[in-house]
Order: sequence, then structure tokens, then C-alpha cells
Amino acid sequence: MGDSKRGSRAVLFDMDGVIVDSERYWHDAQPEHIFPATLAGAYPDLDETTGMNYKEIYDYLDANYETKISKDEFIDIFDETAREIYRERVSLLDGFHDLHDELAANEVTVSIVTSAPPAWHEIVTERFDIAVGETISAEDIDGEGKPAPDVYEHAAGVLGIDPADCLVVEDSKNGVEAGKRAGMTVIAYRSGPNDDTDLSAADVVVDGSAELRAEIRRRTGVEG
Repeated sequence: MGDSKRGSRAVLFDMDGVIVDSERYWHDAQPEHIFPATLAGAYPDLDETTGMNYKEIYDYLDANYETKISKDEFIDIFDETAREIYRERVSLLDGFHDLHDELAANEVTVSIVTSAPPAWHEIVTERFDIAVGETISAEDIDGEGKPAPDVYEHAAGVLGIDPADCLVVEDSKNGVEAGKRAGMTVIAYRSGPNDDTDLSAADVVVDGSAELRAEIRRRTGVEG
């Protein structure tokens, strides 16, 4: 582990369900629209695919369920849904800008590490005027997406910070697993849609944005 007295030197935020409240919309869109258009038989539990890159979701569905459309058709459906969600529906994490400014003032690096492709996370960062050190997508790497640790290991390399000094904020089982497998400290964030998700592998589970902000401040040594 890193120096616990010093605190974590970087906070790596997942985007979906953390930076923005998109998971509540994905939780509706997938069983009501995307899965019916994609699958001929049974649908997966949402925790099976939440946190994965959407292209890998198709591969997972194709391997474990009965798909009825091509990967290209699936990508088009997912992309159209995503753009509508990010442009028109999502809200920013309460208090995010103030927290970001506090962390930056204390020389704690803030980054976004997401399974979403650049076209999606750029909608979010532009819409909400988010300026972080790096925004890193699973599509930036030649490796596996969450729950594999590759994207978090890549992020640590890009930032030049030891994984043990990185604090990850995730809301999905796959994301928590990815952060832990990368050797990072993980805060699991509950916000409603994931109330029944098994997040026990995280170092700590917090409920709501106020508790999340307090835990991040505590683990980075930043005074609120």
C-alpha cells in the first residue's frame, strides 16, 4: 500500500454511475430496448454487464446468450442510446466541481477512467465543463476492459503514479474488481440503481454523494 499518512495521490473516477447518474437510465434502456433488440432468448442480470465496454458486452452476450443481430447493429443501437442519455438526461455528481478543486489545490491528481468511448465521455466533459488531468477510456488500450485490471494499470502508467497510491471510485461489481486487481484502493459508491449489487470486494462502500465526498477527502488527506 501507499503511504497512508500521506494519503492517495490520485483519484480515478469511473464515469457511468459516478461522475454522472447514467446507470439509472442504462438500467431502463438495456432490458426495455437493447436486450430485446439483441437477444432471442433469456436476458442477463444487469450486474453481469454493467461496467463493461459496450463492444465487449456484445461479445459477452454472444458467448453466453442467444444473439439475433450482428455486432455492428448492436453497436449502432447502443451508440444512439448513449448519445441521447448523455446529452439530455444525466446529471453531474453533486459537489463534483468543488471536490475537484479541493483535490487539485492539494496536488491530488483527478482523472476519469471509463469503459465509455471518447465520443461519449467528451459529451459529458463538455456538457458539464469538466477539466481533469486525463480521461482514459478502455478503448485507448490494447487490452481487456473491466473487470480486467488493464485500463486502471494503463491509467497509473499514464499518470506516472504507483497503483498503490491511486484511489478508485466505482459503482459496479466489474469496476470494483478491475480496480482491486490493479492493486488500487477502491471506494464503491451506492446511489440507488446499484443498491443490490455485490460491492463487497471494495475497501469501503459509501451511500450517497455526501458520504462519497467525505471518504475521498479522508483518504487523500484533503480538508473539506
